[in-house]
Amino acid sequence: MDRMVAAIQIAAKKIGENQPCFIIAEAGVNHNGSLRLALELVDAAAETGADAVKFQTFKAENLVTRTAPQAEYQVRNTGKVESQYDMLKRLELDAESHRKIAAYCRKKKIVFLSTPFDEESADLLEILNVPAFKIGSGELTNLSFISHVARKGKPMIISTGMAISAEVKEVIKAVRDASNDQIVLLHCVSSYPAKARWANLNAIQTMKKTFGLPVGYSDHVIRNETALAAVALGACVIEKHFTLDRKLPGPDQKLSLEPDEFAELVSGIRLVETALGDGIKKPVKEEKPVADLVRRSLVAACDIPEGSLLTEKHITIKRPGTGLPPAMINDLLRRKTKVPVREGTLFTRKMLA
Repeated sequence: MDRMVAAIQIAAKKIGENQPCFIIAEAGVNHNGSLRLALELVDAAAETGADAVKFQTFKAENLVTRTAPQAEYQVRNTGKVESQYDMLKRLELDAESHRKIAAYCRKKKIVFLSTPFDEESADLLEILNVPAFKIGSGELTNLSFISHVARKGKPMIISTGMAISAEVKEVIKAVRDASNDQIVLLHCVSSYPAKARWANLNAIQTMKKTFGLPVGYSDHVIRNETALAAVALGACVIEKHFTLDRKLPGPDQKLSLEPDEFAELVSGIRLVETALGDGIKKPVKEEKPVADLVRRSLVAACDIPEGSLLTEKHITIKRPGTGLPPAMINDLLRRKTKVPVREGTLFTRKMLA
C-alpha cells in the first residue's frame, strides 16, 4: 500500500507527510509521583520547543499483579529490588493532579498527552479532553483495550515496539473496526536503553509503504543521532524520554534527555527538516557566484583574426564559467568570427557570424 492518508490533526498541529515533525517530550513517570516535579517538567519541556509533553496514566492495581517482578533495567536504574506493583504505586498521579497538569499545559501552550494503561485511565483522560491518545508498545496486543480507546474517536499514536507486522495489522483493524481511522504508528525498539545498531530505522519506510499511515519513531537510544536520522527517513513524530535531571531516582531517569539535550534535539530536527528541502534537483541562488567561478567556458586558444573559420585548434575550455558553456562547442565549430578574438578571451555570440 503506497497511498498515504491525509494529515491527522492533534490540537493545532497537523501530523503527516510534508508537515513539521511533531516532537513529544516523554516525561512519563519521571515526576516520581510529585505534582510539583510534573509541573516543572511541563515548564522545561515548553522551553525546549517540544510540541507536546506526555505523561503516563495508570492505577497500579489495574495494570500489574502484586508479585510481578521489575524489568531488569528498572532494577538497574533504581538500585532497588521490589515488585512492579510497589514501584508503580509510588509513581501514580491522581485525577486531580492530572487535571492540574492538563490545565498548566494549556497555560504554557504545550500539548498535554498521556499514555493510559487501563480503561479507567483512558476514561479520565477523555474527561480531561486530551487531543489524542498515546498507546504504549506493551498494550499493542490488548485489543479490547485498544477498541475501548478507539471508540472515543480521537487520534491514536500507537507504539509498535516488540511487534511483528501481523500484530500491527491487527491493531490497525481493531481501531478501524471502532470507526476510527486517525492512526499514527511509531516504530520503536522496546529496550531501555536501546543500542543504535538495533534501531532498524529503515522499518519506518517499510511501515509507511505497508500500512499507508503516518509513521514516527519512539527513540530509546541515549544519543540524538538516531532520532535525527529517523526524521530524514520520513518520521513525522519523534518521542523521546525527558527528565529534569538524570541523577534523580526513578526507573526511566537514566535513559532520558535533560532539558539542554532535548532542546538540541528539537533544534536538530528543525535543521534536518530545513535541509531536506523539496526534493527537486536544482541549484539555490547562492550557488550562482560559485558556478561563475568554477564552471568552464569556451575560450580562444590563440589569437584569431576576423573572418576565421573556427576549428578545434581555436577553442579551449577554461574557467571562469561566465561565457558560453562547453556544451556549445559544436555550435562554434565551422562558424566564422566577425571580429578579431585575442587568446584567452571568452567567446560570446556577438563574436560569431
